Amino acid sequence: MKKGFYTIMAAQFFSSLADNALFVAAVELLRSGGSPEWQRAALVPMFALFYVVLAPFVGAFADAVPKGRVMFISNSIKVVGCLLMLTGLHPLLAYAVVGLGAAAYSPAKYGILTELLPPSQLVKANGWIEGLTITSIILGVLLGGQLVGQHIAPALLSLDLPFIDTGIDTPAEAAIAALVSLYAVAALFNLRIPRTDTALQPMGRDMLYLVRDFANCNSRLWQDKLGQISLATTTLFWGVSGNLRYIVLAWALAALGYGTTQASSLVGVVAIGTAAGAIVASMVMRLDKATAVVPLGIAMGLLVILMNFIHNVWVAAPFLIVLGGIGGYLVVPMNALLQHRGHNLMGAGRSIAVQNFNEQACILGLGALYTGMTRVGMSAFGAITIFGLVVAGTMWLIQRWHRSNLVHHADEVQRLLAIARSDKH
Repeated sequence: MKKGFYTIMAAQFFSSLADNALFVAAVELLRSGGSPEWQRAALVPMFALFYVVLAPFVGAFADAVPKGRVMFISNSIKVVGCLLMLTGLHPLLAYAVVGLGAAAYSPAKYGILTELLPPSQLVKANGWIEGLTITSIILGVLLGGQLVGQHIAPALLSLDLPFIDTGIDTPAEAAIAALVSLYAVAALFNLRIPRTDTALQPMGRDMLYLVRDFANCNSRLWQDKLGQISLATTTLFWGVSGNLRYIVLAWALAALGYGTTQASSLVGVVAIGTAAGAIVASMVMRLDKATAVVPLGIAMGLLVILMNFIHNVWVAAPFLIVLGGIGGYLVVPMNALLQHRGHNLMGAGRSIAVQNFNEQACILGLGALYTGMTRVGMSAFGAITIFGLVVAGTMWLIQRWHRSNLVHHADEVQRLLAIARSDKH
């Protein structure tokens, strides 16, 4: 791997670490403030909102500006979101601003991989990036849980600035203030990310053109016989994973009687399994064999439903590791295949923006579904059952779609797979 890859990994680690710790702190901020459960569930779709709304623009922005600078600007926006949360803006709105920063960050983070590395290293690079991201999720949710817990929160609240009233009076607010420093560390690594030889593509000022260009890129990826399957699979995976963070928190409260700090550790357990699955996939899977993992998505949906029958933490922990492992093994080869097809069809930043739009739209849709079910009074167990059935059923349809392509578009599918096998540079 090239030296710049490790700088990208460090920047991604600290930014993702702060993102996941902030999620736990935001949940606690709403809970301690007496907000209803549906508002806590709504944090997930609110974070996804700007991914969807700004998708036509962030990809073009990532292709028009050096990607290290894009990542620096994005981290700065996340800091603004944290500060807004501390100055009294409703947590849902402030968290949406953090999502705005994340929306701009992602096309640059993934897009630079296709510029820096040859296709033959994309599965391995994705394995490392996803493994590191999952590690940051594990540590992030644990860090967030501890920052609002009874051991660290009092120490943070005892820190005062002379002659300045910061207005930070609760454990959740103290945690959010502390997390600003992690975004600052990520920003320092962003400034060290090297420029690549890939030519910048001017963004232009015609917003309608950008919307049309994005719609065309989206259409091209969905029409590609390999791109559509990898896009559909990763879209559903991230839709599930994005909402699973809160679903596990809600389930731990209902099934195990856990508070935020204890429940956050179980979110970390899921992430441990995902990291393990991602690492194994990066070692054994090849780009041209990526579609073989599609059936694992059906198993993932069914396993979510089985959570309802677990009421013992000693059973829950290994179960959640298995659930996460299936997801990690599923997403790494499909993500690499999607990046490969996107890079061949359009600019790296644009292809990642298309991917983000679809994935975050799924997070938004599934999050709205789960939030709506809790809003009308459905129990966590009932909502989890419906959620799992939707996931398993959708993955079954994707599997049938791929089989249909193999039958009716065999020549095209084999041609694209040959490109994936032979494209080593």
